[in-house]
Amino acid sequence: MALIRKRKLTDQQTRRIEKQQQKQRVVDDDELMDGIVIANYGKQLEVQATSLPKRLPEKPVPIVGEPEPFWQAITLHSIWRCHTRTNLPLIATGDKVRLSADPNTGLGRIEAIYDRKTVIFRPDRYHKLKPIASNVDILAIVFAPLPLPSAQLIDRYLVACHTSNIKPLLILNKADLINNNNIHETQDLLNDYQKLGYETLITQSDGDLSELNRYLQQKNVIFAGQSGVGKSSLVNHLLPNVEQSVNEISTISQLGQHTTTTSRFLAFDPTNLSQGAVIDTPGIREYGLWHLDKDAILAGFVELAPLAGLCRFRDCKHTAHTPNCAMWQAVENGEVLARRVENLVLLQAETQTNLGS
Repeated sequence: MALIRKRKLTDQQTRRIEKQQQKQRVVDDDELMDGIVIANYGKQLEVQATSLPKRLPEKPVPIVGEPEPFWQAITLHSIWRCHTRTNLPLIATGDKVRLSADPNTGLGRIEAIYDRKTVIFRPDRYHKLKPIASNVDILAIVFAPLPLPSAQLIDRYLVACHTSNIKPLLILNKADLINNNNIHETQDLLNDYQKLGYETLITQSDGDLSELNRYLQQKNVIFAGQSGVGKSSLVNHLLPNVEQSVNEISTISQLGQHTTTTSRFLAFDPTNLSQGAVIDTPGIREYGLWHLDKDAILAGFVELAPLAGLCRFRDCKHTAHTPNCAMWQAVENGEVLARRVENLVLLQAETQTNLGS
């Protein structure tokens, strides 16, 4: 099924396009502008302009007797549906790019990508790494008293942060649901990560999010965590017009029916993308680590990595029954947590299983 709805062109518009194609005109730098990829539909991307070309095209004068031709003006913050040059690498939501735009068709082409500050990769079904988000500053890992927190999932995301050089922020949301049945487990989990040096925030259902707002100023953030922990509620509070923003993108792109698999850059201020954004990407929801090797996963366990070289055997499996394992000796001494060692072993085993399959 084609993703683009074909627009009926006037004769005049068709002649202009054919003339341009015959000339095979090379776009020079004066015709390029900067932009940020705000939606990724696979082969097509939405790019919002953050600068203007040095030389703007002139709007054609209609021929007498013919209807007014289609014309999408190039303006600051305008959104363009783009293809990419064939020699460019895969592009992700959040990428800063240089693009050319054709007002005659409303289409653009990404000509170059700026260097990325950070990038999150995940393997696709062909076992090739695919970027799912670029220039992410913070991965907000959200958990709550209910459903019961999954420490293994939190550790998985922390490894992703370490690998991608992205700052993690652990958010205990729905703190108002803490009761006698879950207070110890919830509080202990929060304290454990604080002792490891990770930054944390505590929020409540429909509570004051001013501290979170301050923390995320001028930052691009992805929210991750179990279903039901309140990620959507946090995003809706941070972006009260998020549905409107998504609808505007969908209206321009005419591709809104694919939003469930679309990565989107939801800006805090749509007229100033440097103020930061929430990057909503389905690629982070079931984030696998099997594309990483055992050493990369170990590096994501900051307190365990220095112990690996102290084990008796170079190929130590770090299981509870392995003789002279430095990690389990540290567990006995109360220096590290048993569950962290167990999660390390589980994630490394997951990697080896998938690499062997």
